[in-house]
Amino acid sequence: MDEQARILQALGGVNLAGHSVQGGMALPPPHGHDGTDGDGRKQDIGDILHQIMTITDQSLDEAQAKKHGLNCHRMKPALFSVLCEIKEKTGLSIRGAQEEDPPDPQLMRLDNMLLAEGVSGPEKGGGSAAAAAAAAAAGSPTDNSIEHSDYRAKLSQIRQIYHTELEKYEQACNEFTTHVMNLLREQSRTRPISPKEIERMVNIIHRKFSSIQMQLKQSTCEAVMILRSRFLDARRKRRNFSKQATEILNEYFYSHLSNPYPSEEAKEELAKKCSITVSQVSNWFGNKRIRYKKNIGKFQEEANLYAAKTAVTAAHAVAAAVQNSQTNSPTTPNSGKLALIPDEPPKPTNHPLSQLGPFWTSAPSGMPVGCCDSERSQTGG
Repeated sequence: MDEQARILQALGGVNLAGHSVQGGMALPPPHGHDGTDGDGRKQDIGDILHQIMTITDQSLDEAQAKKHGLNCHRMKPALFSVLCEIKEKTGLSIRGAQEEDPPDPQLMRLDNMLLAEGVSGPEKGGGSAAAAAAAAAAGSPTDNSIEHSDYRAKLSQIRQIYHTELEKYEQACNEFTTHVMNLLREQSRTRPISPKEIERMVNIIHRKFSSIQMQLKQSTCEAVMILRSRFLDARRKRRNFSKQATEILNEYFYSHLSNPYPSEEAKEELAKKCSITVSQVSNWFGNKRIRYKKNIGKFQEEANLYAAKTAVTAAHAVAAAVQNSQTNSPTTPNSGKLALIPDEPPKPTNHPLSQLGPFWTSAPSGMPVGCCDSERSQTGG
């Protein structure tokens, strides 16, 4: 311990009585002066601590002069040897704790999500794929959709912001890591620092910076989820069918008013004609039956219109068939002119409810009650 104290006293630059100075660094007293006085030792330690505390106040030239004096001091090898011995003793207790941490599962989940959404990784149409997936989840086709281009544009903005901030993060992390590595290499000239210890310190720095990286990825994932939620909500809003699809469905409903329950084959055929899904066809017929039964007077006029339309269509079909048969069949002397069905459709008349079939029955209140009054608006037809 006396030898270590003398070395620290020499390197501290303390200029006490009986000490000689070389290169700005104090040397131990000669052998005739042991310097074991208690007050003197306390004063030496106090001076050393004072010099350590004032290191930050030194100018660059003063610090370089101190460093040069330390590197040129004749007792530097002895100091380095003592520090190696101390490190060897204290390093045994912490050697078992130097194990690599496993990868953070939360960070892995964030990376997987950003990669799946097309935010991280190479840009290979990830935004388009995400938009298509969102549209498929909303049950709508992906063609000629304005929302898809809007979704891709906003997702591209999120991607650009993410990569810009990630580049800043990586630059700051690399700069700080390089600074620490240079500092440790410089200090390794005075105290023992192995390359493995430098690598371990770099890993510690990266773990400290990983919290910033996780916060960046978390906020980016939240932005993507908010955008995706808004896009899906917009797609899921109720949208009326096209006029042509509504005409086709109403025509089938009123032409089968006695039993407005289309079969699965009929549903598939209607879905193809209307460019909608079979489930949407089923829901439409379920809702239509409920609305018709609740307000049959209002829908009777609509039923008459579609009945007249059906009659006109049938009349035109019969007229075309008769005309075609007359054109193809030979005329005989006894054959007279066959009066064609006039183009003017007959005036629609109200059908008595008793002739609408078993689906509609009279109720005490005068309103028809169907055999499936309990069907809900979202059930199939």
